[in-house]
Amino acid sequence: MPKAKNVEEYIAEQRAAIAANPECGNSYYNLGVALMGLKKYEEAEKAFLASIDNSPSLAEAYVQLGGICLERGDLENCLDWNRRATKARPGFSEGFGNIGFVEFQRGNIDEAIKNLERATFFNFRFVQALTTLANAYLMKDRVDDAIETNLKAIKQQPDFAPAHNNLAIAYMEKGDFVKAQQSCRKAQALGYAVAPEILKELENQP
Repeated sequence: MPKAKNVEEYIAEQRAAIAANPECGNSYYNLGVALMGLKKYEEAEKAFLASIDNSPSLAEAYVQLGGICLERGDLENCLDWNRRATKARPGFSEGFGNIGFVEFQRGNIDEAIKNLERATFFNFRFVQALTTLANAYLMKDRVDDAIETNLKAIKQQPDFAPAHNNLAIAYMEKGDFVKAQQSCRKAQALGYAVAPEILKELENQP
């Protein structure tokens, strides 16, 4: 955080900025982010709501409100805030990514794919979204798409272990056990705890 010795000082700076200019949505947003860092979710929520009141197009604030809802286990409102984020700023990849993540968790795979494809279209470097999208493809038996998408994730972040693990599973589905073993070893080398049943199946391959 800029020029602040600690979070409390930064919070004081933002409160002073708000006092000087009560209609500055960015100051409310910055305050909310700092409060989130301290896990003061109720105060952060008020700051983000004030941010939106003053700057309705500040898509990041909607996403943060969605994050607070997720902390509470409130998936419906998490989705709602992220949908609002994508309306406030069409093409906001983080909003589409979050919708995709939640829909994936809820088992709505087609809806997850639709939103994750949008997220990665608007931001092709969105590694977490690419990896979740690859998982979603695999669940729909779109194995080649899963492999291609995991490879895109690895191209952006070569040491992203979950993508190597998922690639191993996709190659197993494809019947390419040599590549599966290579991807599995890479995931393990990066510290990923590969599922025992995957390791066992690969060990039994010639």
